[in-house]
Amino acid sequence: MNESGEDGRAPVFTHIENDRAQMVDISAKTEVAREAVASGRIYLRAETLRAIREGTTVKGNVLATARVAATLAVKETPRIIPMCHPIPLAGVTIDFEEGDGCLEATARVKSFGRTGVEMEALTGVSVALLTVWDMVKSAEKDENGQYPVTRIDAIRVLEKKKGG
Repeated sequence: MNESGEDGRAPVFTHIENDRAQMVDISAKTEVAREAVASGRIYLRAETLRAIREGTTVKGNVLATARVAATLAVKETPRIIPMCHPIPLAGVTIDFEEGDGCLEATARVKSFGRTGVEMEALTGVSVALLTVWDMVKSAEKDENGQYPVTRIDAIRVLEKKKGG
């Protein structure tokens, strides 16, 4: 659809031509500095958060592993998202902050190119949170093997910059 989606014009589907999905042609766009920041949360039991903080989880360093997994995922975004352009990445940072019953992951992705890096930032955050879940799932399961507390939510783009 058109970028703003609110200008009153009929929607323009940029990824469909002749009823076929396609990658958008960005060859006429100017190369500029681009940046996107995305975040999301994983809610965990208090004991699990303490184990992560103290470095006593069964599978090892949760945040280091999640940081590496997220960085790899950012680099592989065009292989995962079909119409995503492969772009040169200038920088990737993955940070974690403990909140009220949760960990918040933030991914900042920088590039110099013709298209934004929102999908890369969202992919990084998603994989960071999934990796945390994988690393602590044995501690999160209840007696029936279910996850009554564990959930991932609020994955969103916080900011995107173009130029400057």
